[in-house]
Amino acid sequence: MPVGIGNTNYRHSDLAKLYGLPEQIKSDADEDEDEEDSEAPSCSPSSEHKKGESGSSLGSTDLMKLKALSDGPPKELKIRLIKVESGDRETFIASEVEEKRIPLKDISIKNTASEIIRSCKAARLKGKFKESYLLPAFSVKPIISKEEPIPREKLNPPTPSIYLESKRDAFSPVLLQFCTDAKNPVTVIRGLAGSLRLNLGLFSTKSLVEANADQMVEVRTQVQQPADENWDPSGTGQTWPCESSRSHTTIAKYAQYQASSFQESLQEKGSDEEEDEDDEKKPPSSSETPNKDIGKIIKFGTNIDLSDPKRWKPQLQELQKLPAFMRVSSSGNMLTHVGHTILGMNSVQLYMKVPGSRTPGEGNYRSPGEQQLLFSEHQYWPWRLHGVDYLTGSWWPVLEDLYNANIPVYRFIQRPGDLVWINAGTVHWVQAVGWCNNIAWNVGPLNGYQYQLALERFEWNEVKKVKSIVPMIHVSWNVARTLKISDPDTYKMINESRNYCKKISYQSRVKDEPAYYCNECDVEVFNLLFVTSENNSRKSYVVHCEDCARHRNPSLTNVVVLEQYRIEELMSVYDSFTLVRLDFLVRNRSSFMN
Repeated sequence: MPVGIGNTNYRHSDLAKLYGLPEQIKSDADEDEDEEDSEAPSCSPSSEHKKGESGSSLGSTDLMKLKALSDGPPKELKIRLIKVESGDRETFIASEVEEKRIPLKDISIKNTASEIIRSCKAARLKGKFKESYLLPAFSVKPIISKEEPIPREKLNPPTPSIYLESKRDAFSPVLLQFCTDAKNPVTVIRGLAGSLRLNLGLFSTKSLVEANADQMVEVRTQVQQPADENWDPSGTGQTWPCESSRSHTTIAKYAQYQASSFQESLQEKGSDEEEDEDDEKKPPSSSETPNKDIGKIIKFGTNIDLSDPKRWKPQLQELQKLPAFMRVSSSGNMLTHVGHTILGMNSVQLYMKVPGSRTPGEGNYRSPGEQQLLFSEHQYWPWRLHGVDYLTGSWWPVLEDLYNANIPVYRFIQRPGDLVWINAGTVHWVQAVGWCNNIAWNVGPLNGYQYQLALERFEWNEVKKVKSIVPMIHVSWNVARTLKISDPDTYKMINESRNYCKKISYQSRVKDEPAYYCNECDVEVFNLLFVTSENNSRKSYVVHCEDCARHRNPSLTNVVVLEQYRIEELMSVYDSFTLVRLDFLVRNRSSFMN
């Protein structure tokens, strides 16, 4: 009998016996042995039986049987050869392997990639298929207590602060455990730079100018005011929106501004002391206006990119002295597995400040400098106060509004050499109290708490049609491809987030190729890119998600669908992603921590 690699071939007579069909029809295998019947038809829906070519005709009943065989997608009968030993002889017997199709509702992370694909192919869906990336059991929807108001003195809880005395303290597993504990929304690590002997001089204004004087700096023009106030432009009342105009300059030019601002403050300090003495002698005026005086205009140098290892080699190498869980790049950092650079997320950014420079409300990681920081825990993040667009707007909370809403706020001063670890989801806003330079980046510790919060925000952004900075689907697949997971909760969530079936023109990804987002709704588009040409131009192409592509054109006319991963590759990654024993990771701990 002929043998085929990949698929098992059978004589038509064998199949005829199996399915009760006439044996006169020639199969491809029969053609090899009987070359006279070179035009024997195949048993496919598109084949047409011609009388005389096969030596026999089929009745209507036989045609119905053939049609039944060809309905739906191509089918394959898998046969497993079982070795049988009889004395000195070895023989094999054929055993049919039944492929069971599991109902889609019964699919779980315990199923293989092949079982999932078979289940999806057999499913009949009405309308769009959509479900959460997260398992319901792991949902972290915000829960805001409606109990009695928190006493005023407890609305300013003390900020957890750890004082380090040696390098050993910095690399202690206890520090990692404390910082990533969900109970601690923020941790101030005092004296980290000293204990690790970090050279903070590399980030001084003088060093920055010497290194790359022409580096681009984004400048935000703001109004200087106290950290616990945010007045509207007229000065008649406090408000949440915190707007600023944007421009650009260079490090060298901003350094000149920063230095001149410092000199001016020294001169103003002397004159202010003289004015204060004169004011004490004057009686208070009853005609003073209740309006708040508008502060002076200041410029804040922000979003300075330090990601280029050639231009900023000494600075980036110095940060390698940090413990692995704090580093910009490490195997245990999910953002390292994005696959490309996202400025300010998995790369270092620098901020050059004068007193009063504000970083409005956001949710990421800051390090080190001298500034006042204010924080609120993640369960309060979906604010609906004062018409502020939390996801895309620029805002500075009025503290009295937070206290009246029963929302506690952490407040403290970060000094030179301190590192602030902001836990997953913690909302924070920052104001400089002096002339300082700060560096910041984000990290994504690979644990269940971090991952579930990241996916929850990812889904919320999708619902609100806001682009997610971190492509969580790409991250999940890359983590599954490269890491071994020992935490059961993290393993379940990552597997669940990848449990989707896809349907096309293959174009593989290249190194450092960024993730793609829909041009219409900003949702992440993974693997299957629905591409159209912009204004019928061959030089400009636009990526859409399937929903938006079909909304624009239900028949997908003039839409090219690009597949970036072979289904076999994704199946291999899916099946090889398994939960590993903790003792295995302990034996290989050094390789995972570096």
